Amino acid sequence: MNAPENNGEDLWVFGYGSLIWRPGFDFIDQRKARCVGAHRALCVYSFVHRGTPEKPGLVLGLDRGGNCRGVAYRVTADKRAATIQYLREREQVTMVYREAWRTVWLDDDPKQRVSAVCYMVDRGHEQFAGRLTLEQQLHHVRQGHGRSGNNRDYVLETVGALEKLGFRDRELHLLAERLKGTHEQS
Repeated sequence: MNAPENNGEDLWVFGYGSLIWRPGFDFIDQRKARCVGAHRALCVYSFVHRGTPEKPGLVLGLDRGGNCRGVAYRVTADKRAATIQYLREREQVTMVYREAWRTVWLDDDPKQRVSAVCYMVDRGHEQFAGRLTLEQQLHHVRQGHGRSGNNRDYVLETVGALEKLGFRDRELHLLAERLKGTHEQS
């Protein structure tokens, strides 16, 4: 389903990573939500926000298959176009994501569903990392630093935000434990 910028309706935005803890736009409602048919994965080499082309970091992508728990934000119709523009400037710096409209279930209730804009990873893009081992993820996260800061902080912020929501992402939490543990290297 495609939703134009100015269709006169409120906008729903699905956040699964940094949009959970730093949305950066005004919203009138924030709800726990589930996107079925896609999952959160640390599968995008970051060349701008959390790394550089020479020393890429890793950021989350919404990839096909499975399901993802996150946050749905409701934006008033009068701020719809400005919010979409903001999201495009933030998420589409290198075009590694595809803007998509997906059905999300609010509060995990199949009776409460909305169409939300979200950013799906483009598997054909050069920054698509695919499935990396824990050691490969640790390497990129430890080296990554870009326009938006340290890659380690990005991972730890995201894990902290997920925990506050009562969510646990097994692989991301394991990575965070290693980043905080005795395995930390400078």
